[in-house]
Amino acid sequence: MPNKRLIFLTIIAGLCFSTFAQISDIIPSGTSVANTSVARTQQWDAFSNPASLAQEGVSFALQYENKYLLSELSGKSAQVSYCNRWLNVGVAFMHFGYKQYSDIMAGVCLSHNFNHRFVIGLQCNYYAAYFGDETGYKGTVFPQIGINVNVCRGLNIGFHAFNPFLQSVKGDFVEKKIPALFSIGSAYHFLDKFTWTVQIDKEVRSPFRVATGLEYQIMEQFGVKLGGYAHRSFTPCLGVNLCFGGFRFDLHCEWDPLLGVNTLGNVRYTIR
Repeated sequence: MPNKRLIFLTIIAGLCFSTFAQISDIIPSGTSVANTSVARTQQWDAFSNPASLAQEGVSFALQYENKYLLSELSGKSAQVSYCNRWLNVGVAFMHFGYKQYSDIMAGVCLSHNFNHRFVIGLQCNYYAAYFGDETGYKGTVFPQIGINVNVCRGLNIGFHAFNPFLQSVKGDFVEKKIPALFSIGSAYHFLDKFTWTVQIDKEVRSPFRVATGLEYQIMEQFGVKLGGYAHRSFTPCLGVNLCFGGFRFDLHCEWDPLLGVNTLGNVRYTIR
């Protein structure tokens, strides 16, 4: 029975990579709808654009992400950050998978905000994949690089490179390629309550992914999100956020036309 379950999960994982519903399982999705966080500066998401680490204060966040209602295809991440006028520092950790197959990643992020007009960020990550009981975990180190530019009031442009030098992890018999992802996008905040995001992603071994989202902060404590992305097929996305007492809760849901539902929950506490 366990072997049958393993075969089933392998087939599902293969479909995930063939449809590429999201950029990669090892990169946690951001809290912007349709994973369009590259140009956002309001909050930093683990392993997203390091230049998003720009808001002063101390922040803690936990995230759980599930694919297709299978517990084995779940990712967990945690992060903590401290930002001041001179330097912003963040630490993040991620785990994806289950006992027979799992990935872990940890990173340290540094960024600097140049007079709220330009932010540059650099993150160093350690990634390890599990290759079985005999081999155990094998890992490597690779960087992330990001910039964020405030073009004019309300409009930001962001660029992000994840694993730009195409690092990979080699086991005894197989090699696991780490995604090399390049993203560019914009975030436009208007009428005080709306944010429109657009993002284009290119993983070197996959087609382009084009995404957009609109977020409406109805009141200080509650907002709604609507968006979608195209990558071989179109995936619609919905989300809400709840904010009170320093806490922020983000809940997202995506409908993959082939494989079903992806869900995400994120809780963040910020001290300013």
